[in-house]
Amino acid sequence: MVSNWKSELLSRYDEQLRTHAEVSDASEVARIGPLWLATYPEVGRGLVTYAELSTSAAEPAGTADLVRAAVDHFAGDPRISEFEWKTRGHDHAPQLIDELLAAGFELEEEETVMVGPVADVISASDGLPAGFELMRAKSDQELLQAHAVAYAIFGKDAEWTRVVGESLVRTAHEHPGSFEMWFVRSDDGEIVCSGRVVFVENTDFAGLWGGACREEFRGRGIYRALTAARAESAMRQGKKYLHSDSTKYSRPILERAGLHAVTTSIPAVWRR
Repeated sequence: MVSNWKSELLSRYDEQLRTHAEVSDASEVARIGPLWLATYPEVGRGLVTYAELSTSAAEPAGTADLVRAAVDHFAGDPRISEFEWKTRGHDHAPQLIDELLAAGFELEEEETVMVGPVADVISASDGLPAGFELMRAKSDQELLQAHAVAYAIFGKDAEWTRVVGESLVRTAHEHPGSFEMWFVRSDDGEIVCSGRVVFVENTDFAGLWGGACREEFRGRGIYRALTAARAESAMRQGKKYLHSDSTKYSRPILERAGLHAVTTSIPAVWRR
């Protein structure tokens, strides 16, 4: 039964969250065979995704040819400094990793794709411990502060934190209601935990992104309460499921919060 349930969640993930849903916020989207290539010039990055790598008779290129075509596409755009090829562990692409490495990509840490019902995540939280307050960012300043805390925890440098923060503010103004930033503040006014919920248009899903909690505040249920708050927002938006690409640190928390591991993803990054 559990295996069937996870299989059903994976099917919904594949049907609703791949290709167009992943690149809907991109400034430009190009197609090469089965590939969707998204360009984000404001942050100098690109993304390659797809539903599957099989090609039609009219587009007989093999996987190696598709990898080379993607590199040529982004290498020819001076606005792009790097792009990610988003792999999935359940895809049938036995030579893909070797071909990406041969083309100059670097593999980052494997992530676990987590999916689960919104209602389960809401019911899993016992609330915040005393001495903390959970809030939604309502100003650009609060959004930037919460974002900066998460990126500091992730070890990102100040310049990249600034660039991504400015992009988030721009998105909040240009596409109001497309996402929310939530954070937990201690009694002394310090932000100790933060994360976004992104409402994926025309799907049953909302995504959990950028969630992080300072190490000294972990193990108290703070991150789980933050996740439940984002789940409640998703439910208000009519979403039925949550998804997240999780690190080894957040995966056990999200599992306890009601999400299920359905596949893996190894980000492969090409840098100029």
